[in-house]
Amino acid sequence: MSPSRLPQVPPAALPPLAGAYVKTTNSFDLDGLLAMFADDALVNDQLRDYWGKSAIREWAERDIIGERLTMHVVKVKEHYGHCILTANIDGNYDKRGLPDPLVLTFYLSAHGDQIVQLIILRNQSDF
Repeated sequence: MSPSRLPQVPPAALPPLAGAYVKTTNSFDLDGLLAMFADDALVNDQLRDYWGKSAIREWAERDIIGERLTMHVVKVKEHYGHCILTANIDGNYDKRGLPDPLVLTFYLSAHGDQIVQLIILRNQSDF
């Protein structure tokens, strides 16, 4: 089954921190999104590292909030305390040359109630 035909995972089925990440992303809430990250957190998106809240703010303003990115989670897996979300992505970003839907995987690691690492990859589909 292709990712576009997979049903969306209901928000209540997501682990709390992952659900909050999706909700703040989809509501374009920059301050809420930044509050979820530890001061020294790492985001890796499009093979680039963003270390700390200042760099994460710039990334989020440009690539998440600025592009009006939305996530529609189609798969969630918890693995040794980490959360892996697979989501159909939409927004105002340049879609030339990208598949429709664009499916990304979010590898979220937390310490307490804060995200300490977020790795975002476009994996080969196994659906």
